[in-house]
Amino acid sequence: MGNIGGKRNYGYGKQLAWAGKQALLDRYGRGHYATRKAHAERWMQFAKHVKEKGIHDARHIDRITIEHYANTVKQAVEQKNLSVAYAQNLLSTVNVVLATLRKDRKLVISPKQYVGERTHVRQIVPCMDYKGLVQLYNQFARSYSPANTQHSQRDSNNLTQHVVMVARLAREFGLRFREASLLDARQAIKEARKQNRINITEGTKGGRGKEKDRWLPINATQLQTLQQAAELQQQQRNLIPPEMSFVKWRNFSYNQWRKIAKPLNIKGFHELRAAYACVRYQQLTGHPAPVIAGGQRQAPKTVDQEARKVLAQELGHGRTDVIAAYIGSI
Repeated sequence: MGNIGGKRNYGYGKQLAWAGKQALLDRYGRGHYATRKAHAERWMQFAKHVKEKGIHDARHIDRITIEHYANTVKQAVEQKNLSVAYAQNLLSTVNVVLATLRKDRKLVISPKQYVGERTHVRQIVPCMDYKGLVQLYNQFARSYSPANTQHSQRDSNNLTQHVVMVARLAREFGLRFREASLLDARQAIKEARKQNRINITEGTKGGRGKEKDRWLPINATQLQTLQQAAELQQQQRNLIPPEMSFVKWRNFSYNQWRKIAKPLNIKGFHELRAAYACVRYQQLTGHPAPVIAGGQRQAPKTVDQEARKVLAQELGHGRTDVIAAYIGSI
């Protein structure tokens, strides 16, 4: 099977997941942090898949192994458990890491061939049921009292309460999962009361630091949510339980969300960002987002383009063309 010459994992380490991370460091250097991190997280999924097949060394990975994984990803897309875009990213990561490990491109496959073309224009209306999200949060809040329980004694209801609060922050402020998890609600409240807006700096894509402002306007409902988040956060700096690493927290959250969000028909945290974008678009233009209006832009083009510029800034993107993936049309 494969090329078995040389050292284990082509000299990048004994563990397959670790070897992939080291190969990415070799490929990108210390820069491109967000790119390396995204590839590393996706590579871990592939490493887990092949380890379950009894493969622990990259030298034993062959084209049959790659095609089996690609078909597994394809099946997940067909069952609506993965988006085409993310599925393509999963397969692209395998291409990148293996090419770096092997120093050749003999095992590179075409992601499009397996999972199809990705679309950058949203065609499905995101779930807009905000009241249902609040009710879900209250369901878990009633069964747990932070005042009577120490962080080290958290039960599953409390942890799930944290998960739903992250979802609410994503929905109300258009945050990515990582940004919502790392938001310091107490600091945000101070900013909101002083400036009627909050600045998103932690967990942003590309390592965006405090020197690059990303201010979001805030209303009374959002301030109330921040106050609830601050109560849940207690003395911590964010909503991630101190006993968990971010990776463990993310895995726990995604698993819990799949279980509890089915009645709301919200597929994932990214859908909450799309819902925020649609609400915000209507606030900015006075017209429904194109995806809600049957795919047609109803706002005048100049008004539409200005709204997309605002949304690009608020959602943490550098380009306005990306916004079509949230609100539809182009």
